[in-house]
Amino acid sequence: MWKTLHQLAAAPRLYQICGRLVPWLAAAGIIALATGWVRGFGFAPADYQQGESYRIMYLHVPAAIWSMGIYAAMAVAAFTGLVWQMKMATLAVAAMAPVGAVYTFIALVTGAAWGKPMWGTWWVWDAR
Repeated sequence: MWKTLHQLAAAPRLYQICGRLVPWLAAAGIIALATGWVRGFGFAPADYQQGESYRIMYLHVPAAIWSMGIYAAMAVAAFTGLVWQMKMATLAVAAMAPVGAVYTFIALVTGAAWGKPMWGTWWVWDAR
């Protein structure tokens, strides 16, 4: 097990593995995303209290979950990079930071867009 992990810590081996996995994972991600959008935005019935505006939750909640998950993974990678001086962990932190920021931005914008029809204002500084 340690030998396998040590091989993944080397940049050439990791890039080789990722290069083979990226097309397959991208195709699976696009299929899952398209299926989720069609089922969430097209087939889900309207909510009896919120109407059609609840559908934004199908984008807002996953974006918020992903942003927090990415920041947690960044913390683990940063710890690994600091304690064991692994350069790949430091590179992973640098690669995850913009992705986490994009998901955070999506969560903030969609949360505000949902808050406008529900509460009558784009942003409320009250924890509801």
